[in-house]
Amino acid sequence: MTDSAALAGVMGWPIHHSLSPRLHGWWLQHYGIKGHYVPLPVAPEKLEQALRALPALGFAGCNVTVPHKENAFALMDRHGATAARIGSVNTVVVEADGSLTGHSTDGIGFTNSLRQEAPGFIPGKVMLLGAGGAARAVVDALQQLGATEIRLVNRTQERAEQVATELGGVTVVNWAERSEALREVNLVINSTSLGLIGQPPLDLDFSPLPADAVAYDIVYNPLETAFLKQAAAVGARTVSGIGMLLHQAAPGFASWFGTTPEVTPELRQHVLAGLTP
Repeated sequence: MTDSAALAGVMGWPIHHSLSPRLHGWWLQHYGIKGHYVPLPVAPEKLEQALRALPALGFAGCNVTVPHKENAFALMDRHGATAARIGSVNTVVVEADGSLTGHSTDGIGFTNSLRQEAPGFIPGKVMLLGAGGAARAVVDALQQLGATEIRLVNRTQERAEQVATELGGVTVVNWAERSEALREVNLVINSTSLGLIGQPPLDLDFSPLPADAVAYDIVYNPLETAFLKQAAAVGARTVSGIGMLLHQAAPGFASWFGTTPEVTPELRQHVLAGLTP
């Protein structure tokens, strides 16, 4: 690394599973940009210290991922419109004066991925599992897309109720009733970490899911989760989390490195090649 190279990265705990360095590294090489994007393993109790160190270390910004998205929100000096609306941040930009602006691009990633992989699909009644930062972004995106009902299910019901209170337009469903809540929905989304490499699978009975529904898992490692396999077995169309990863990354890259990148089939194949077998 040199002083003239732009620098960005991704903070998470753990972070070894992230494909973001591979993704941004491909764009840096493809566009001939002198820069680096690095993994930043940051424990929750060190988050504030790490974020405040970004300007001094010469970072243009960073992504934040599990479990930091909501805590990072409170540590920003200012927020973009979507982040302010949902109370979650996944993209941090270091301004010229050293202050930090927090943005949420997960909703953009979700929407663009859904449009690309399920063309013409319109969300109606939706069941969303999870109540973290990504779930907040997905709720906001669904509301922008005109979903008629959002059923929110989370292992800790209090967190789901907090999302419902703060964002509105959400019906909280008890975790024990999650399978029954699949009835009449045309979209079911897993925004939890269940099913991620190293995590237990999501336990869900898909038999009540209508056969013409879409199942979307924001987990991308593994690419085909048990959630998606079980949904496909009852006839649902499936969308993996890789598209959301690719599309959410573009705005941050543009902010840090000064070039708006494209999400191409070549990029997708490069990123997929980095998945754990």
